[in-house]
Amino acid sequence: MKKKEIYGYLISIFAAELVGLLAWLFSGSRADFYETLVQPPLAPPGWVFPVVWTILYALMGAASYRIWRSEADGRVGALVLYMLQLGVNFLWPIVFFRFERIGAAMAILILLCVLLVLTILQFRKVDRLAAILMLPYLVWSLFALYLNIGVYFLNT
Repeated sequence: MKKKEIYGYLISIFAAELVGLLAWLFSGSRADFYETLVQPPLAPPGWVFPVVWTILYALMGAASYRIWRSEADGRVGALVLYMLQLGVNFLWPIVFFRFERIGAAMAILILLCVLLVLTILQFRKVDRLAAILMLPYLVWSLFALYLNIGVYFLNT
């Protein structure tokens, strides 16, 4: 791998991680709110989320760089979808934790999952490995949606 590619991956991963860090900061990092909620079965302890999200943002960043460096048709559309889903991802913790709007956060997660499926499908047209790198993120987002739905119905 060339030095330029290594820097490209590092910058893309850093950019994705920065989105996660900013979302956490703007959410008010309200672990206390999360701990007061009745949780559905399979809900992990709060410390699991930042660990998993750090890994997922790194995978997202690597996937986005693979699309960025590609010369394939559909590259721009794939990157637009990536940015859209990243923006929606940024909103969820703010709505859930800062504003404590569990129902609105659930709607945001539904939108995120739809955008993720579209992003992965578009990534697959451009770079198969990039699409594969996004799959754990989709699985975790679907799990987060399950948790959000459970929290909604158990706490309203």
